[in-house]
Amino acid sequence: MRTDAILSLAALRQLEQDAAHHGLDLMAQAARATADWVGGHQPPGARVLVAAGPGNNGGDALQAALLLHQRGYHVDLLLPATPTSPATQAALQALLAAGLQPRPTLAEDTPPPALIIDGLFGIGLARDFAAPWLGTIRQLNALAIPILALDTPSGLDPYRGTVANVAIRASHTLTFLSHKPGLYMAAGADLAGQVELAPLDYPSELCPAAEGELNRPLALLPARANNSHKGRFGCVLVIGGAHGLLGAALLAGRAAYAGGAGKVHLATLDDRLAVDPAAPELMIQALEPSTTLPRADTVAIGPGLGQGSNARQWLARLLDTDVPLLLDADALNLLAGDSALQQVLSRRQGETVLTPHPAEAARLLACSTAEVQADRLAAARALAQRLDSVVVLKGAGSLIVRPDGYYRLNTSGGPALAVAGQGDVLSGLVAALLAQGLAAFDAAALGVHLHGLAGDAYTRAEQGPVGLSASATVPLLSRMINQARTGVHG
Repeated sequence: MRTDAILSLAALRQLEQDAAHHGLDLMAQAARATADWVGGHQPPGARVLVAAGPGNNGGDALQAALLLHQRGYHVDLLLPATPTSPATQAALQALLAAGLQPRPTLAEDTPPPALIIDGLFGIGLARDFAAPWLGTIRQLNALAIPILALDTPSGLDPYRGTVANVAIRASHTLTFLSHKPGLYMAAGADLAGQVELAPLDYPSELCPAAEGELNRPLALLPARANNSHKGRFGCVLVIGGAHGLLGAALLAGRAAYAGGAGKVHLATLDDRLAVDPAAPELMIQALEPSTTLPRADTVAIGPGLGQGSNARQWLARLLDTDVPLLLDADALNLLAGDSALQQVLSRRQGETVLTPHPAEAARLLACSTAEVQADRLAAARALAQRLDSVVVLKGAGSLIVRPDGYYRLNTSGGPALAVAGQGDVLSGLVAALLAQGLAAFDAAALGVHLHGLAGDAYTRAEQGPVGLSASATVPLLSRMINQARTGVHG
């Protein structure tokens, strides 16, 4: 299986069952992967506290504890409850035979470990914690010692990124068989730490189909021949910029140029801007009901659009064309309040990309933002299917979803991008990639990834995420593209 593939929970369970029927011991493999990981991060003789739960996640941890003991590590065992899984019971007996005695609680006289292994609960947990687990997890977090979580931090839903009443805050997560989306999005982005995959070994014929993949799209960058001209790189039209909101349209237009578009037009509802002094190459015209729009390979509508009648009329006209469209911001808000427009969108032949943040997605789905965040993947899939569009659900771990439900999970970017105007920048960038001929799913995935890389580059250069404005992000986009082409990163 590809190492970027994501299996659904049902597919993962089926794979575990099929492996068992073939006589494969995945628990032993997970334990070896864990012990090998520890060997790469801590020297023999280091003290390791292994916290094990009653189920199979605890079995992974207990088998790893025995291997670490055999490799010369000082292993302390925390076992708050009696094992319930046969494999975990067998692992405990092997530890007892080796002379290791578990404790049900953390003892005050236990020497501080160099590392904690969290094997309390795995991917099957679906409830809040009560005693003794609630106190145990709080105690482990309070130790302020690096924690390696096995498969997922205990208490974190590895598919939704949501948290029970408490969760382990891991410095590292070693996840098995397949990536899990919740490790990268929502609360998981803060709780899982550095995530590494241990794919384990099983026959290829047992591998189920992936439901998604980590977003690794740089190979999709359009090639550029030396013998080129601006017409080969597409024309983008940005529609927006109502009174008081011109900046949003300007950001999108500038980002479209930074993303490689050959020409960029702006059609603004506010007629008071004839030229952008910072980017005079932007061709700007006022948008009136009688305006003839320039021909474009892609149209981005929404940045600073407003929700007036003129804005709705232009949105309706564009939805009735076959030109590739990107809809953001107020274009999404207009859609949310107009079922007729939604029906037109769902029937259009041209490719469409929607880029909502959680609140905009909630309006489109007629639910609360909290409901969207409680299951981001389900929300994005529902939107993509209902509106027959590629949906980018922005946020920590942005999701790029096709109408058939297949998705890419983005892992670049971070809090540096959590500032006004970044959505407009992303819109212009994705529109530029669409105009250069990429399919909607690929353009959206590549744009989201590059935008995230720009935020990461700023964070590295400034040693922190604070202070990146949307306008300062624009020149970083072309830098990310050029570095990706040459393989040189700074």
